[in-house]
Amino acid sequence: MLKVKIVCVGKIKEDFFEKALAEYGKRLSRFCAFKIEEIAESRLNDETATDIARALEEEGKSILKKTDGLAVLLDRQGVEVSSCDVAKLLKSSADVKGGITFIVGSSHGVSHSVFQRADKVISFGKITFPHQLFRVVLAEQIYRGFTIINGSAYHK
Repeated sequence: MLKVKIVCVGKIKEDFFEKALAEYGKRLSRFCAFKIEEIAESRLNDETATDIARALEEEGKSILKKTDGLAVLLDRQGVEVSSCDVAKLLKSSADVKGGITFIVGSSHGVSHSVFQRADKVISFGKITFPHQLFRVVLAEQIYRGFTIINGSAYHK
């Protein structure tokens, strides 16, 4: 069974996001081994460029330790993808050792080392999502991708 992981920075704070993620986790269980791994957000002392770079490096080390298989970084500057593109990405990762890891950084982004490790950098558009909501959107798109692969009526 394909391993699909979301590695993200920070914790979910709202119960309704937790419930939505649990629902998609349940739906995904018939298609893949789905897992979300949260990385602690590095503390910023003064929000200077140097401080942010330090925090991103710390977070990056933790992200890279949890990244397996095909690494897909979600970033506004990435290539815009459709739901069908996500399905193709999932299908192409079926034979990749370690499966696929989707990476969602902090509000400041990710370190250069995470960008270098990424096999693909994708975007869900030019709008900015709150990070907690984005996890739900990503989980839904992963679910939608599997329904496309399996010919389900969910994706119309």
